[in-house]
Amino acid sequence: MPAVRETTAEDELFRLPLSEFTPARNALAAKLKKDGDSEESERIKALSKPPVSAWVVNQLYWKHRSAFDRLFAAGDEFRNAQAAQLAGKSVDLRVPLDARREALGELTKLAAEVLREAGHPASPDMMRRIMTTLEALATYGNHSGAPPAGRLTADIDPPGFEALAALVPTGTHRPGAAKEQAAPRVIPFNQPKPQRGTRKTGDDREDSRRAEQERRERQNEARKALREAERALVEARRAAERARAEMKEAAARAKAAEKDKAALEARFEKVSAAAESARQAARQVASRAEEAAQAMDDAERAVASAREQLREVDG
Repeated sequence: MPAVRETTAEDELFRLPLSEFTPARNALAAKLKKDGDSEESERIKALSKPPVSAWVVNQLYWKHRSAFDRLFAAGDEFRNAQAAQLAGKSVDLRVPLDARREALGELTKLAAEVLREAGHPASPDMMRRIMTTLEALATYGNHSGAPPAGRLTADIDPPGFEALAALVPTGTHRPGAAKEQAAPRVIPFNQPKPQRGTRKTGDDREDSRRAEQERRERQNEARKALREAERALVEARRAAERARAEMKEAAARAKAAEKDKAALEARFEKVSAAAESARQAARQVASRAEEAAQAMDDAERAVASAREQLREVDG
């Protein structure tokens, strides 16, 4: 997993919202220059503002460190499994690959949340760039020359085949014993040089036969190691494709959910407006009903008064 380091003023730049990066960088460079550290000031001033995708990976490092560490741990397990396989041991690469895929899936969901909170769309291309950078960081691990996790100024591509070979451990460590440097499984082949001007004896022919047999054995071991490495590469690519497909599906579900949410909100507004209109109409009807009741009372009293007057006249 990534080595723990003391947080510096430079680290704080990469923890800020992206819109604050440039003014904060310039302010830090000016302070360093004022303090007399011109060389460090120039270095800070030359730092590039990260693209959104690299900024998101930086935020994952600083704000979701436990998930980030799980990805690095899975990367370490995968490299150690490769080393053991190249040493001739029977190793199931699916376990570290599954752990790596799960860690990537967790960070992908967190990345979508970081994007949403910052007001950026979690488009498929954006999520692909973020996941590629996360895969590259997990592959590099703590190897010297690895990109600085948490201080990225650009997206990162996975290392090439030569660099990838250098990242795979070449030694094993037994509990209770000192570390031993294991011999490479693939042994370079050097063609035996024939002796000039001499005639082969029986011993010479036997030595030549043994050398040829050893050469063939080394070739077979090299071919076997190559096949195993190629199988591991195919499995890694399949895992990456599955993760990309899951990411794409998750992004589509999120987009559909946002659409449904917007539709429900619009419908709620319409229903609320209709309810308010109905309440106003009900109040108006109630008012008219009260007026009609009052008019009826008045009419009844007028009828009673007229009858009374009629009786008085008749009487």
